[in-house]
Amino acid sequence: MTTALPAPVPATAVRRSPAPRLQLVGDRPPAVSAHGTGGGRVGYLVFLPADVDPVAVMTAHGIRPEIHPLDTRTLPAPEPAPAPHPDTVRPDDVIRVDGARRLAEIDGRELDLTYLEFDLLAHLVAHPYTVHRREALISDIWGYGHIGDGRTVDVHVARLRRKLGPAHRGRITTVRRVGYKYVPDHQ
Repeated sequence: MTTALPAPVPATAVRRSPAPRLQLVGDRPPAVSAHGTGGGRVGYLVFLPADVDPVAVMTAHGIRPEIHPLDTRTLPAPEPAPAPHPDTVRPDDVIRVDGARRLAEIDGRELDLTYLEFDLLAHLVAHPYTVHRREALISDIWGYGHIGDGRTVDVHVARLRRKLGPAHRGRITTVRRVGYKYVPDHQ
């Protein structure tokens, strides 16, 4: 069986709108809820070009704009900002991580780490004694969800331990069948 294909449409036959227009969608006024009961309000988020007056657009479409000045006395007081987190994590520890310069040192010796190894070490050092599941590390460090059996994390931890050296590799401990944790005072 054969099927006839439609003839191609020449580019000159396609009509393009000269400019995008605002189009309101819906068949009920904003004061009527979806269940037909009055009194409800519906809000719309409309993006307009910077040079378009939103009041004029709303008036042209039969919408009465309600403009309410912002009363700053009724706004809640802003929460105080949390204390700034230092970029150097645990300066008294043997392992020092400087997030601003992306440097990691152990006993004063700079470690040669890949991008992901640095992020993994910085994350573990920033949360000592916390057990991190492999899936959570993949999400936090790699930035995506579950990808399999967690071997990716195991391989990166093994490389990181080798770079820490025999004296400090035990600081990243394995929690069997769960994940890893950083123990700063591990001997």
